[in-house]
Amino acid sequence: MEKIILLLSAWVLDLLVGDPEKLPHPIVYYGKWIAAGERRLNRGTHRLAKGAVFALCSILLAFLVPAVVLHLVHSWSPLAYTVLGAILLFYCLAGTTLIREVRMVFLALDESLEKGRKQVARIVGRDTQNLTAQEVRKAALETLAENLSDGVIAPLFWFLLLGVPGALMYKMVNTLDSMIGYQNAKYKDFGCWAAHIDDAFNYLPARITSLLMALVSGKKLVPLLKFIRKYSRCHASPNSGWPESALAGILNCRFGGPHDYFGEVFYKPYIGENERELTTKDMQVATRINRKAEILFVVLSVLILLA
Repeated sequence: MEKIILLLSAWVLDLLVGDPEKLPHPIVYYGKWIAAGERRLNRGTHRLAKGAVFALCSILLAFLVPAVVLHLVHSWSPLAYTVLGAILLFYCLAGTTLIREVRMVFLALDESLEKGRKQVARIVGRDTQNLTAQEVRKAALETLAENLSDGVIAPLFWFLLLGVPGALMYKMVNTLDSMIGYQNAKYKDFGCWAAHIDDAFNYLPARITSLLMALVSGKKLVPLLKFIRKYSRCHASPNSGWPESALAGILNCRFGGPHDYFGEVFYKPYIGENERELTTKDMQVATRINRKAEILFVVLSVLILLA
């Protein structure tokens, strides 16, 4: 019951508030820690080994520190533990903020292409200054699908397994990958372990996410699952293709293609076949799918905890 209270409190907080930009955020400090470590260690020789040790130590600390703190707080006051635990888990969730940001991309694009490019740059890790309007919309929707897994389902999945420290540990894994897990000259050695660890941590959550999206889509389930299975492999990541192919199948559109990362062009295989113009209606359908999938997973999580 304690876990259920933590889960529902954190989820309702995210639903009502979203990311509190003006308050201290542990994920921001994760980012500062990673940036400092990368500056000091990603140079000279043995970058692969240094990156591995840095990633593993960071992940271990992200689990052990909150585990010890929460244990001490619980022994002092169960109520204080519940409040602190709910707040920390809330910080791990990004469902509401993600939906809000994607909506803002489409609204900005309605004003001008330049505003759309600037807005989508807030949520993607690629160069956006030369994107077309179609590419801006595509980037926003790809990010919406991928981050339903990274920003909601995966943190809750690891919370179910390992409690609040598990969710915080996952966020460190995900932040490491998003900052240094790139296959380019600068990060391919130092970020190698971070990328592979992230792949392992997201293996089940990504597949669960695609199934949840299919279940709430209102589409015929068997053809959609076949589409997801076919196109989930059409991605450089072993995981991101699952939720992206689910959304491409639901919207009957095509994702993928060339992307510019840090001045290097990466050609991603296409997901789907219908290269049609994306619209604001597609964004509305996609955000509804995200929210419904999120609600379904929360309900299933509560039932699992009750059982």
